[in-house]
Amino acid sequence: MSTTDTTTVAAYAAPAAKAPLERVTIPRRALGERDILIEIKYCGICHSDIHQVKEEWGEAPFPMVPGHEIAGIVAAVGAGVTRHQVGDRVGVGCFVDSCGTCENCVEGLEQFCLNGATGTYPIGPDGEPTYGGYSTHIVVTEDFALKVPEGISLEAAAPLLCAGITLYSPLKRWGAGPGKKVAIVGLGGLGHMGVKIAAAMGAEVTVLSQSLRKKDDGLKLGATHYHATGDPETFEKLAGTFDLIVSTVSANMDFDAYLGLLKTRGTMVNVGAPSEPTPINLFSIIGGDKTLAGSMVGGIPETQEMLDFCAEHGLGAEIEVISADRINEAYDRVLASDVRYRFVIDTATI
Repeated sequence: MSTTDTTTVAAYAAPAAKAPLERVTIPRRALGERDILIEIKYCGICHSDIHQVKEEWGEAPFPMVPGHEIAGIVAAVGAGVTRHQVGDRVGVGCFVDSCGTCENCVEGLEQFCLNGATGTYPIGPDGEPTYGGYSTHIVVTEDFALKVPEGISLEAAAPLLCAGITLYSPLKRWGAGPGKKVAIVGLGGLGHMGVKIAAAMGAEVTVLSQSLRKKDDGLKLGATHYHATGDPETFEKLAGTFDLIVSTVSANMDFDAYLGLLKTRGTMVNVGAPSEPTPINLFSIIGGDKTLAGSMVGGIPETQEMLDFCAEHGLGAEIEVISADRINEAYDRVLASDVRYRFVIDTATI
């Protein structure tokens, strides 16, 4: 593809809300002075892609090219680029630009840019569509591409750009480590990375899942304990056990029951995003001086820190690589919880 003019590349897009994805061509902008062109090698399928395509998070523009777990190779660089060079292994996560000058951006919290971070998809601050990683190429500003260390394969690294940082950030912030008891709620695309990362940080890790169906997997991934939340005795037996609970569940849950599992001054952090409001009895927090918190992805510095941590500890996502013509099938399987634990698209098949 040309790097001097706006051009078109192959991609998979949803033509309308709830419609099956299909092969299309999309425009990519010309390479600016501080831009890099990335030949995408792999892109993970995140549950949020499905929420967006189904328009479950509000009105969205179509056609929509999802994908914010991108790993690839730098194919060209603009004249002013200093952070990357052709041939570098890089990744792109949930956002591709921010103002760079507000309080949050200066602090390295670009995801909370006070002037509006630009998501990898589906729409930019100018109201124009942005297109994600279910594509052969993408152009991004150099500061928003992460270096993928050699210790991680590109296909296993792709989901780290969302699932990895989504779990790393709260585990680090709320002190997962030696001497701490950490529970991960849900063993899916997010949860399996939470188990790996928390264990690598030195915490004693427990998986809380609806059933014991994935118990063997959870223990292999680094958990010490595994309990079924479908068994009411679990909440009695584990009352007051955990310093930190991280919930990856995107459905409504009984927060009062889970808060009862925390120690005094323990914290429950939610990274799952249910589409409906969830009721809570505030005495579940007040009694025990507990914290109920939320967490999103990390900023660019923390995301690079996460990638380096994963490389140091030999961590990558558990993946099933698929061809692009199986994306719609993969969506159905994600909704049926039939993936262990992240689908990754081989973009050479687009």
